[in-house]
Amino acid sequence: MKNLPYIVKTPQAISLKALICALLTSILLFTTDVVSAEPKVTTNVVMQQTVYLNKSTIDDLVTLKGIGHKKAQAIVTYRERVGAFKSIAELTQVKGIGEKILNDNKTRLQI
Repeated sequence: MKNLPYIVKTPQAISLKALICALLTSILLFTTDVVSAEPKVTTNVVMQQTVYLNKSTIDDLVTLKGIGHKKAQAIVTYRERVGAFKSIAELTQVKGIGEKILNDNKTRLQI
């Protein structure tokens, strides 16, 4: 069997091995993404404020699911031309807003 230079058990080699082991152990133990006592739970908090169809601004309306700037502007324009909404279901009269958007936001909408 050949004597290989990197297998020599000198005090320096043992110290280096111990140092590397300690370093790797520290990295594994103290990195929160690798080992964690409790699982990480990430939740997306969505604003659940009430949106009043007859009073809300474009900035308020875009917080609704499926409503971007263009549809929010269409709601405001509809409100200015036709008058105040008489029911939440009337929102489907606005171009580009259907039953799905209405159902997705029903719990947040008020007249």
